Amino acid sequence: MKKTNAVRILDQHNISYELIEYEVDESDLSATAVAKKLGQDVEQVFKTLVLRGDKSGIFVVVIPGNSEVDLKKAAKASGNKNAEMIAMKELLPLTGYIRGGCTAIGMKKAYPNFIDESCLLFDFIYISAGVRGMQIKIAPEDLISLTHMTVNDFTCSIL
Repeated sequence: MKKTNAVRILDQHNISYELIEYEVDESDLSATAVAKKLGQDVEQVFKTLVLRGDKSGIFVVVIPGNSEVDLKKAAKASGNKNAEMIAMKELLPLTGYIRGGCTAIGMKKAYPNFIDESCLLFDFIYISAGVRGMQIKIAPEDLISLTHMTVNDFTCSIL
């Protein structure tokens, strides 16, 4: 398997992980589809969302794949009054990653990172390895420590 920037960072910090490849369906990049391909529960497959706050600017929220982000909760946790998802065309220039391959590890710039508290219910979670078709199985505590994530409740509904 080709090592991604995210994987190289994990190796550099001696963080234990497992790299898992899966076949990409370009017509369905959802976390639900990824979970099915991995044979895992979708609430354990986390997706990385990039938002813009009215005061702080860009920040990252990592939430379970079967949930939607609560923009009010995300704004409040990040010190903003309002927050919105960035436009898709901004994703690559801001993060260095594309849709379906975005991860909080190794972005172009160190943005504030937040993760939904439900991650702590699991011994490990799955996150993108920084490319489509590859996931990282990692202990949530290791991800939180590496990326200096703030743990909070960011979800509003189960899909």
